[in-house]
Amino acid sequence: MAAHVVKRASEFEFSIPQEFVDNSSGYVAQSIVDETNGGVQMGFRLARIEGGGGVATHLHSFEESVYVVEGSLVVDNAEGSFQMSAGDYCLLPVGTPHSLRNPSKEPVEFAEMRAPLPRERFDYDTYFQDPLTTAPASLIDVRDPRTRVFGHLDPENMDPAMQTQDRLALSASMRTALLVYSGISVKMMIDSDLGADLSTMFMVQYEPGGFAGAHDHPLEEAYLILEGEVEGGFDGERYALGPGDVAWAGVGCVHEFRNIGEGPVRWLETQAPQPPPRHSYRFGRDWSYLESILEVEPGSGP
Repeated sequence: MAAHVVKRASEFEFSIPQEFVDNSSGYVAQSIVDETNGGVQMGFRLARIEGGGGVATHLHSFEESVYVVEGSLVVDNAEGSFQMSAGDYCLLPVGTPHSLRNPSKEPVEFAEMRAPLPRERFDYDTYFQDPLTTAPASLIDVRDPRTRVFGHLDPENMDPAMQTQDRLALSASMRTALLVYSGISVKMMIDSDLGADLSTMFMVQYEPGGFAGAHDHPLEEAYLILEGEVEGGFDGERYALGPGDVAWAGVGCVHEFRNIGEGPVRWLETQAPQPPPRHSYRFGRDWSYLESILEVEPGSGP
């Protein structure tokens, strides 16, 4: 069977990532996907920076996406300093110098998705440089055309009934489009439209009773549950997942989801590599159907 990982929030053990031991303050993380548990295309972890802490200026030979779950995070890059809060996300392209800091008194919690997988034998593909010049942090303004690698998503953005013109006007692009099917809503966040080359990040919501049947992909996926309860199946093993829990499905892992709560279930999802133009989903039901009709078609026997 293909690899999969399920990590419950109650099991998290945060520690300083090895590559940042001498280059950070108050920064800890819980790795979910890495070289030790089957990851090939992506690394995924949950991170925390205590109030007043930060991470020194560095860059990577991989693409990184950040989503803030709670608190306030300042990202410094060559274009300035930007203050992110819950629901904000950003893309850090390959080779982009940046630093992270928490100017508040409260911890900030965020998800970090990296593609391709950081490699221990190459010091996790992370390189430190002289500090960037920092400035007073600007709030994320998604309507400003100069805001190239940042975005914001509220839970109400996942509600089909809230997709009115006045609300959609709060974004400057077609990234506001909401895909809705069979009790499932999907809104893209980070993809090629935002400048990503190696990965995607998006939000998924299932209404009560919503489900996706068994399928697999030619890519890896990670899921951070933010709201509600969902039953996830991974190669026949079933798990009840709630807020803070994280799961990952490797290439070829047959997985499915069903909302088992009374309200919506919502999660952050990431993929690496980016899906191909065709055949990014392989549903078992379709191939079972083909098998059934081949068995009854005249002349299909030996």
